[in-house]
Amino acid sequence: MSRRLSDVAKFAGVSVATVSRVLHDKPGIAQATKDSVLTALDVFGYERPAKLRNERGPLIGLVLPDLQNPIFPAFAELVVSALIRRNLLPVLCTRTADGVSEAQYIEMLLAQQVGGIVFIGSSYADAGPEHSRTLRERRLPIVLINAADENLDVPRVCVDDRVAVDQALDHLTALGHERIGLVLGPVGHVPSVRKLAAYAAYAQARGDREWRGRVAHTIFSMEGGGTAATRLLKEEVTALICASDALALGAIRAARKQGLSVPGDLSVVGFDDSSLMNVTDPPLTTVRQPIQAMSTAAVASLMSQIDGRSVPVDEVLFDPELIVRGSTGMCR
Repeated sequence: MSRRLSDVAKFAGVSVATVSRVLHDKPGIAQATKDSVLTALDVFGYERPAKLRNERGPLIGLVLPDLQNPIFPAFAELVVSALIRRNLLPVLCTRTADGVSEAQYIEMLLAQQVGGIVFIGSSYADAGPEHSRTLRERRLPIVLINAADENLDVPRVCVDDRVAVDQALDHLTALGHERIGLVLGPVGHVPSVRKLAAYAAYAQARGDREWRGRVAHTIFSMEGGGTAATRLLKEEVTALICASDALALGAIRAARKQGLSVPGDLSVVGFDDSSLMNVTDPPLTTVRQPIQAMSTAAVASLMSQIDGRSVPVDEVLFDPELIVRGSTGMCR
């Protein structure tokens, strides 16, 4: 049993002695610590003590726009792990092919009396004014990660999109590229708006009056990236900065269809550093999001709200990191 206790203690981040005190329902244990130990027991399949079997935390909704973009499951995995450690039960809600929307999920979550909602890459504004008003009236704990809309009245955790574009531009400029294109998500998508602002400032500082023609908006998919890249290649760009890794992979495929090599004829930078980008052909230069730190911050903000503590509703920005691989090279 000592080995079992050590496994539980390691997972919960406490000592074996603390686990033992929880199991024997000793006084003086903080509720958060108790919840972590009980959750660890559940994870390892150990039966809870009889007195503690009904102590379960509330449901927490995780609302994602889709599971096709690898960055969303990556965030969800980290958030789910953090919630489970706190004895909270996550419920994954993602838009489906048969038309289940964020608004419908929010309605179902509210009906289940959830204890909070984490929006990843989406927004409670998508639910419409009625649901948004209901969320505000109930004062339901909410956190948004890389929200698609501004949502100025709720806590937000975001990567700094302006810094991401600046890093990519500095890298490509150092390689001699001057005609750099930008592939973004849909018009009005907040992370894309911020990336565009950084790109515009960069171009204007250099007196470039033609920069708007080297910007393309599209859907977040490989197909969207391919369509956008095909148009921008007509503008004689030598490099592309893409707002997601999927867009970047689509751009590379489009370039190859035209007989161009990457990075020989076209350099491509992605965004996210989602899984497997280091084994693509060529390995993708991309801007990495600090998803571990961002997920931790989001869950901490949610827990503060659940515990009734005052939480600022301003935005917390995290710096990204440019990861240089084989998809970028010197301009010919």
